[in-house]
Amino acid sequence: MGVFYFIVALLALASSVGFAYDPSPLQDFCVAINDTKTGVFVNGKFCKDPKLANADDFFFQGLGPGNTSNPLGSKVTPVTVNEILGLNTLGISLARVDFAPKGLNPPHTHPRGTEILVVLEGTLYVGFVSSNQDNNRLFTKVLNKGDVFVFPIGLIHFQLNVGYGEAIAIAGLSSQNPGVITIANAVFGSKPPISLEVLTKAFQVDKNVIDYLQKQFWYNNS
Repeated sequence: MGVFYFIVALLALASSVGFAYDPSPLQDFCVAINDTKTGVFVNGKFCKDPKLANADDFFFQGLGPGNTSNPLGSKVTPVTVNEILGLNTLGISLARVDFAPKGLNPPHTHPRGTEILVVLEGTLYVGFVSSNQDNNRLFTKVLNKGDVFVFPIGLIHFQLNVGYGEAIAIAGLSSQNPGVITIANAVFGSKPPISLEVLTKAFQVDKNVIDYLQKQFWYNNS
């Protein structure tokens, strides 16, 4: 059953590739390589000679459980062009997200991709926030096994395991390399730190609050 919903998610993304930010391919494939002497630069990667491509260029082995023993209680295992070189120019990728009980995939954005999430096991409380133009409306839903939810490109979103057991989800993304910006990490864990003057005025709090937050360890679950 989980495989069925996974395939549905991929098909849904495939139908929207024409609207993605990644360029539409003009050839069957453009397998990424790091050889700048023999490759052709396309969409952030160099491409190998198509005649040298093989099945391993389109293969990723073992999308198994991630280690959720961390402060967030979640682990994201991405499968992007960095893991499957054959994804180059194809405008699609995915990720597996594992959750411990009460685990959180914290508020974050994907600057280059829309996400469609399929719950394989467990119960997740998910949501996203619209832009300032739409008055920052919060859209939320509780998802159970087999449910699907979409997070529009670039918008802040999250997933929280509200069940009593572990949860698993598969996310399809409309980019070969959608990127991720975890909000708390970016704002309070930047290197070098954002100035206290900027953050105290932005959040309208005392500088001691900002100083405390900047001194915390901001865990990266991906």
